[in-house]
Amino acid sequence: MKLIFLGPPGAGKGTLAVKAVDLVKVPHISTGVIFRSAIAAQSPLGLKVKAIIDGGRLVDDETTIELVKERLVQTDAQKGYILDGFPRTIGQAEALAGFSAVDKVANFDIPDSGVLERLSGRQVCRKCGANYHIVFNKPVKEGVCNSCGGEVYVREDDREEAIRKRLEVYREQTAPLIEFYRKKGLLIDVDARPGVEEVVNNFKKALGL
Repeated sequence: MKLIFLGPPGAGKGTLAVKAVDLVKVPHISTGVIFRSAIAAQSPLGLKVKAIIDGGRLVDDETTIELVKERLVQTDAQKGYILDGFPRTIGQAEALAGFSAVDKVANFDIPDSGVLERLSGRQVCRKCGANYHIVFNKPVKEGVCNSCGGEVYVREDDREEAIRKRLEVYREQTAPLIEFYRKKGLLIDVDARPGVEEVVNNFKKALGL
């Protein structure tokens, strides 16, 4: 099954993708991981991405599309995938359609107030990227990752002012994808406001699992 996860920052797409991997038995592919892997591998595209990021710029559509295309031909993605963080724009969606036919697009819907509540308390492991929350999902030992023992911290873009700016960018750039995929009959809406298990159940029902 080939899936795309849409939703604003804080909708819980990453957490839900981990659960969904067990359900549909396909890899979770996020652009952040693709970028880091390409940089670590020092591939030509990876070196290009590193130069872009080191220069404080956003990775352009053409480079992002080529990296995703490169990732989707790998063996583990032949039976399907869960794309998280791509596409972000209509242009990227149209490019994706040129090399991979998506089965469903899950739109995890949550109001801005819910996003602010979640993200302003979010913490991340500096080493492995595991997500925590000061209210909903604290690490066993404060400031220390349960999985790898790395430092757990609050990212600059999880502070309120930065969150509001990210939501504004999402509404402008990525939200139009919702209507794009709805018109194609591929969109399923999932209420992302409840707890993780309830959202997973809603997701299963929407997919008919």
